[in-house]
Amino acid sequence: MEKVLIIGANGNTGRILSEIISKNDFYKPVAMVRKESQKELFEKKDIKTCLGDLEQNFKSCFEGINKVIFAAGSGGHTGDDKTEAVDKKGAIKAIDFAKEHSIKKFVMLSSMGTESPEQVPELETYLKAKKAADKHLIESGLNYSILRPGSLSDEKGTSKIKLTDQPAQGETIPREDVAHALMYCLNDNHADRKIFNFVSGSKDILTTIKNL
Repeated sequence: MEKVLIIGANGNTGRILSEIISKNDFYKPVAMVRKESQKELFEKKDIKTCLGDLEQNFKSCFEGINKVIFAAGSGGHTGDDKTEAVDKKGAIKAIDFAKEHSIKKFVMLSSMGTESPEQVPELETYLKAKKAADKHLIESGLNYSILRPGSLSDEKGTSKIKLTDQPAQGETIPREDVAHALMYCLNDNHADRKIFNFVSGSKDILTTIKNL
């Protein structure tokens, strides 16, 4: 089984993702958390952890890792300094560490709107940081998938999505479906060096990703 480092494992999407991956037959998750107190949540589910802070040096978390999912984010409403430190600099460090350790694939959870941050003024700093991280990944030489979902919801997943660059007002996607999409992209042959935007829809997630 391939070991998958989940960066941002303690976030809302990261927790769902960690549990989903822990129940599959191909990958073994390693949850990267910032504090000792956060370990118990994962370890009681038999999910291994490592201590790492995106604002510090977290290179040690990459030892023995085969693939990486970056699901961390400061969110769109933190200060600019935190956004720059986590969403841009933290992601860029993760990509550089992955390259040093010859990671087989890097799956990035990005955001819809990243292509044109200036069109979303209230999230412009956040989207610019995501855009810079995505660009660094594309230019890194690593095998990658970059996922850009629409607004995330906490509703139960439907296992269905649609690809879109212009979602209609109010279109969202459950975090559970985003987590499944992230896991499916770990496959070397799924969404290889692809970037895609998506929201909830009527197409099976795995089939859609396979056909990218």
